[in-house]
Amino acid sequence: MDKRKTKLTMSQVMYPHQANLAGNVHGGEVMKLMDTTAAAVARRYARSNVVTARVDELQFHHPIFVGSLVTLTATIAYVGRTSMEVVVNVYIEDLESDTEPIRALSSYFTMVALDKDGVPKQVPPFVPETEEEIMLYNTIKERREALKKKSGK
Repeated sequence: MDKRKTKLTMSQVMYPHQANLAGNVHGGEVMKLMDTTAAAVARRYARSNVVTARVDELQFHHPIFVGSLVTLTATIAYVGRTSMEVVVNVYIEDLESDTEPIRALSSYFTMVALDKDGVPKQVPPFVPETEEEIMLYNTIKERREALKKKSGK
């Protein structure tokens, strides 16, 4: 498996039209960037159109302000038959100071691959290789099983 297809990074500076009067970037703006990044890595992995089926545990760790450089990382962490679990992390960097980027948000996105007719299609299998990938894979597998139990499916 080509590991370059399982990770993607996107960056953008935050502008005033994306924020409230106090300069805080709207959560919905950041969520849209997260969804776009998750879709991009899932589309590259599946080589097909994808849609967002679920967003779990969206956690805001720090506020994001106008002028911040936002860098999003999306990683394919688990693959089912037609779906992919993508972990998205958002890092912020103050471009006017010499501070290190900090993680501002994180979430899990479930993306489903679709064929040309909009029907879910099978995606390539994912085999975690590194210790970090295996740990994340197992964590997501357990989380998915708990969600299935909870929903009765």
